[in-house]
Amino acid sequence: MKVKATPGLWRRLFRRDRDTALDPDRADLVVVASSFDDAEACSAALARATGLAPDAPAVLRHHLRIPPRHVQAVCAIAAQDGYSPAPQVSGPGTDEFEPLILRRVQLLDALHCSQERSRMAGLAQRHDGHADGWDALQPSPQP
Repeated sequence: MKVKATPGLWRRLFRRDRDTALDPDRADLVVVASSFDDAEACSAALARATGLAPDAPAVLRHHLRIPPRHVQAVCAIAAQDGYSPAPQVSGPGTDEFEPLILRRVQLLDALHCSQERSRMAGLAQRHDGHADGWDALQPSPQP
């Protein structure tokens, strides 16, 4: 018996963003996991996470510093993978670097977090910038 797989089936089986109905602008989002240490594995950061619901979508944010002349290009490239810039909450950057937070909603596991962390580090480096770290937000638990 030969099974014919349709493109839709493969997309459903292998997509990373399953069940991602979470508004990244919600007011009740709190940081549940983070790592700003290049040497720390994502699995270790997720293991020490407090309040993380592993089966629920999270807003994964990457904190970058990019030269101002490259910010638009970095945002355009990241948008191809579903990332959007978060509203800037910190002060303005320096003449050399502008802080940039790129975010997207996804289910969070160590493998995909590590892949995205590596992807963002490479993107920042290709544009003369730095990837400082990442954090993940989920709605705060209701009492």
